[in-house]
Amino acid sequence: MGHAAPSIASRWAVVLRALAALLPAVLLLEPLAPAPVGAQGRDDVDRFARGPFSRLVIRNATLIDGTGAPPTYPVDVVIERNRITEVTVVGNDFGEIRGERPAGGEQEIDAEGMYLLPGFINAHAHINTEDSRAGLPVRYDYFLRLGHGQTTLLDAGSGNGLLWTIAQRDSSAATRIVAPRIHAYARLTQDGRARAFDFPHRVTTPELGRQWVRAVAEAGADGLKLRGSPPDVTAAVIDEGHRQGLPSTMHLEQGGVARMDILDAARMGLDHQQHWYGLPESLIEESTLPDWPADYNQNNEYQRFSRAGRFFIQAVEPGSERWERVMAEMLELDFTLVPTMAVYEDSRNYMFVRRAEWHDEYASRSFLDYWVPDPDHHGSLAFRWTTADETAWYRFFIKWQRFLDEFKDRGGRVATGADEGSGYTLPGFSYIREFELLQQAGFLPLEVIRSATMHAAEALGVEAELGTVEIGKLADMVLVEENPLEDFKTLYGTGALRYDPEAEAVKRVGGVTWTIKDGVVYDAKALLAEVRRMVAESKRAATEGGG
Repeated sequence: MGHAAPSIASRWAVVLRALAALLPAVLLLEPLAPAPVGAQGRDDVDRFARGPFSRLVIRNATLIDGTGAPPTYPVDVVIERNRITEVTVVGNDFGEIRGERPAGGEQEIDAEGMYLLPGFINAHAHINTEDSRAGLPVRYDYFLRLGHGQTTLLDAGSGNGLLWTIAQRDSSAATRIVAPRIHAYARLTQDGRARAFDFPHRVTTPELGRQWVRAVAEAGADGLKLRGSPPDVTAAVIDEGHRQGLPSTMHLEQGGVARMDILDAARMGLDHQQHWYGLPESLIEESTLPDWPADYNQNNEYQRFSRAGRFFIQAVEPGSERWERVMAEMLELDFTLVPTMAVYEDSRNYMFVRRAEWHDEYASRSFLDYWVPDPDHHGSLAFRWTTADETAWYRFFIKWQRFLDEFKDRGGRVATGADEGSGYTLPGFSYIREFELLQQAGFLPLEVIRSATMHAAEALGVEAELGTVEIGKLADMVLVEENPLEDFKTLYGTGALRYDPEAEAVKRVGGVTWTIKDGVVYDAKALLAEVRRMVAESKRAATEGGG
């Protein structure tokens, strides 16, 4: 279906209500003063950012606060500059206002019939630029994320360069660009290379590991991403990270599991696991290693992912002694799981992921080209993907999701991340797909929201400032017109299909309406309209150029 791009002015006229008796004659709509970041960044802030305001009042919202508490209506929320200063229940479900309401503000949003949630936090992201898989300027990536309510992301490895990512982080924090908050994690490869950061040595000893940590800490990194270095190096890096105040996460390469599974890393003090690597290996009982075929080649993308689908088959069954012991120890260690199921869904159902409806208008030409099966492209594995491979991954998901659900039920922390960019996953959209996969795993809708907000904030170590809608916290929030607890599909930028009996036609409902980051209000639908324009223009240029 086509999408008309509403003007920003018209959308503000409809939703933002100026109460004449309470508001000053002139509304402040200027963003924070920009620093030099290039014309595009300044233009985007001028065009899409509104605020922060001396006092912004959101009235009559249904509040889903991120803690797991049930929704509450009607609620007024007051934001002063970038802080939440009041959260007040102002009446009952019949719309009767009782008691005093918060005073009016410089700007107000009438949120009657809308749902207010904390800003979503992506605990595993990779920023895509025109020099990477996206092939479009970085604003394309940021707009997709903000357009889906993502107000914070963890860039797992800072692949565009650690110093570049830190500069983007600082520009976002000052609202010099339109972007989510960014946590810049430095990356160390399994063979000791300091990726995307100028460090003069291969990190092959514990002391060199400590030196690398101190170097990236001095540069301004927010955390560390490891890939399965030797155990002594891993332990030293994690320890030095804690000394420097840097949390650590790990994508445990399959080449590293012979010496260390994810439970071993958790014992060393690792803060969270990315994906699933090392988890089934910790649950193998009848051998000490996965059962690799004799002709296996880790550097072969098909073999890598095809064989990975068989790992959980080798793991012990739920409820077994080893299953219980591994889970209990992870819980005792206060370990966090960031499963990123969406990025593996092409392994389970390739045709579904390949033809996701949002690709037509939102996937860049460069993304689509990268995802075409190619042995040189990470995750582009379907040049011989079979029904048997999908069946193995289907069974993989059953046991994996069982572990995630039980871990959560026993008090474990599962944070939402998406790792968009590989395997037909698209920023923003695939993050919402992760919500659906968590619900399929057994999470209640409120538990899914908590994983994307409060628990993700805890994983990043920012729970004092973000993750819930509470007085004193930073004003990162999402306003939506449909109830996400009824259907997470309504959070997609494409919306959800509904049959309208009066019109005798199918229509689309939903999508994020407003994304608020640091007290600055963004029209999410306008951001996504700009994404559609960028994508259409790039595809048209490629066609005209014979690409």
